[in-house]
Amino acid sequence: MFLRYERWVVEPEFYAGGDVMKYFTIDWYKEMQVAGFLVFPETREEWDELLKYYHDEGIDFQKTSRENMEYRKQDLLKYLPESFHSYIYLGTLNAKYPTKRLREMVNQWTRDYEKRTAAISKDYVRMYEVNKEKLSKNVVQFYDKSLHDAQLKRIARPVNDVLIMNLDCRGGFHYFSEIRVIFTGVKEFYHTGSKEGGWWLTSEIYPNENGFDFHVLLDNPMQEMKIVAADVRVEEIESIE
Repeated sequence: MFLRYERWVVEPEFYAGGDVMKYFTIDWYKEMQVAGFLVFPETREEWDELLKYYHDEGIDFQKTSRENMEYRKQDLLKYLPESFHSYIYLGTLNAKYPTKRLREMVNQWTRDYEKRTAAISKDYVRMYEVNKEKLSKNVVQFYDKSLHDAQLKRIARPVNDVLIMNLDCRGGFHYFSEIRVIFTGVKEFYHTGSKEGGWWLTSEIYPNENGFDFHVLLDNPMQEMKIVAADVRVEEIESIE
């Protein structure tokens, strides 16, 4: 299904050639979700309070734990070392108060994970700062206002070298309204999906000879996007319905 904007239809070139993102990849995001899964109560008292909360709310803690484990199972097996696998297969990783050994394993993995992800972020920021002067003022102003947690509503390409995105930023970090992002001088548009409603996670930007390459990671559904354009501007709009 293609995304519609008024009478216009966008048909992105489907991209199936590896990660679009270079730093903040799908693997980077999925491993972040695994790290969040491994956050446990610090004390037995906090664990008991958690169980009491579930009981008081009428929620089956063990059933919920099993469902959460199944949902993350493949990623847990992929990103966690083999020493964790027995806990995953037995379903005890998140269903019981962690033993001293398990907590030590989690703490060690988390330290290593945080070090790796901090290095990725540092490398990207360094790259961006070095190349920032090669980007136009419009592009820098656009990029520096994060669209994290914005919802992608529509995409349109009214003419070959123009691409329009409608985003709902009311739950985001900037604009706090609905906006239209207009890319001009568009040379390429790749999209690993063609569904509306994705949530903006993060983006990367790179200068090129005639403008910039803009890479985007979205969730729900997980997808990547790449736009090669000469310029960009943002318009706030009252409604995108």
